[in-house]
Amino acid sequence: MSADVINKAFLATEEDFLALVRKHWLNDPQWASVGSCCLVGIICSGLLYIANAGDSRVVLGRLDDNFKEVKAVQLSSEHNASRESVREELQSVHPYDPQIVVLKHTVWRVKGIIQISRSIGDAYLKNAEFNREPLLPKFRVPESFDKPILRADPAILVHKIDPEDHFLIFASDGLWEHLSNQEAVDIVNTCPRNGIARKLVKAALREAAKKREMRYSDLKKIDRGVRRHFHDDITVIVLFLDFHMVSRSYWHGPLVSIRGGGQGVC
Repeated sequence: MSADVINKAFLATEEDFLALVRKHWLNDPQWASVGSCCLVGIICSGLLYIANAGDSRVVLGRLDDNFKEVKAVQLSSEHNASRESVREELQSVHPYDPQIVVLKHTVWRVKGIIQISRSIGDAYLKNAEFNREPLLPKFRVPESFDKPILRADPAILVHKIDPEDHFLIFASDGLWEHLSNQEAVDIVNTCPRNGIARKLVKAALREAAKKREMRYSDLKKIDRGVRRHFHDDITVIVLFLDFHMVSRSYWHGPLVSIRGGGQGVC
């Protein structure tokens, strides 16, 4: 296991998806407009590897011995044009494109279209061959381009797990729009483990309802398609850490893999 292996896995996933886009291009060109953020965590020999492409986030709940409290430690950075560092990165990669990031209706967007700068898919912003008919005009940028506008390679962090590291919260941006890192950590730390991811989702939805000055029960009655105007989709995985188990250099038990995503949890 290494950062290089994970990077190659992301790029291989990207290439496989672009192959599907090409396969369906004539009959179903909208495949070129489909994309996803990707957040991965891998624990191997006492090391935690975090790989992120997009605006999902992972937060560590870590015991602070000085204050005897579990503090939130953010382990990933969002690739979102709202962050100045991301806009600067885009401008450095595309120095001759004054429209690479555009402030549109008070929101920074890449080419005035999308907020994220890295993803799996979104082929119409990766390869000029998909930036044309028969793709719908609303997904096309007006000018051609020579280099990908978005990237698929992840930002990777390697963290040595300590006994003070208690749990990890992996979540899409829909959760973090309504809960701070510390608020999420406090909920996980003070509530029973069973059903804790769903409790985080519910807490975020309650905050979304409060911001719209409506009741949570009324928000839940709104159809999913319409509810997108009230809150983004939310996917959450909470992973509790056993230091003695994860610090071993070998493991005789079965490999464990958890996947979050699909339609999200609403």
